[in-house]
Amino acid sequence: MLYLQLFYEFFKTGLFAIGGGLATLPFLYDMADKYPWFDRTDLANMIAVSESTPGPIGVNMATYVGFTTCGILGSIIATCGLVLPSLITIIIIAKFLESFQDNRFVQSAFYGLRPVVCALIGAAALEVLQITIFTFDQFQVTHAVLDLFNWRNLVLFAIALTAIIKTKWHPIVFIGAGAVLGVVLKL
Repeated sequence: MLYLQLFYEFFKTGLFAIGGGLATLPFLYDMADKYPWFDRTDLANMIAVSESTPGPIGVNMATYVGFTTCGILGSIIATCGLVLPSLITIIIIAKFLESFQDNRFVQSAFYGLRPVVCALIGAAALEVLQITIFTFDQFQVTHAVLDLFNWRNLVLFAIALTAIIKTKWHPIVFIGAGAVLGVVLKL
């Protein structure tokens, strides 16, 4: 039954998470709330691991959740569940794309999908920021407003964001630097 739930949840995620791996995050947050497979803090760690390992983040996360839930077979089932809708969709689209690519309804649908996908990715980014930067769970009414933030993470975020925007460095440089700084700052 657990294998079927894993497949169903990741099939549903693969079917509706239009826009790539980060668009799967709202579905994963929903899973964290529904099932005891992982919680939102685990999800932040999974994002870090999935971003720093080769391959698409959505597939990496499905594999990670499947493995932690049901071992190797669970990772295979969750990954297949996530990928299968895309595979089916790509086969269908490839078959009919040439006859519909100039259709104004198809063009209009893609026009509407772009901002919605951006909103999904933005919502996921805000969730990750909330877990990483803000300390709402530790905040008490008697503390100062300054205690709302994890200042060390906020400074690292600001430095990394500025460097990412201002430089053309490869993303692996930022991932490596973040890992090294994390080790140094947590010692």
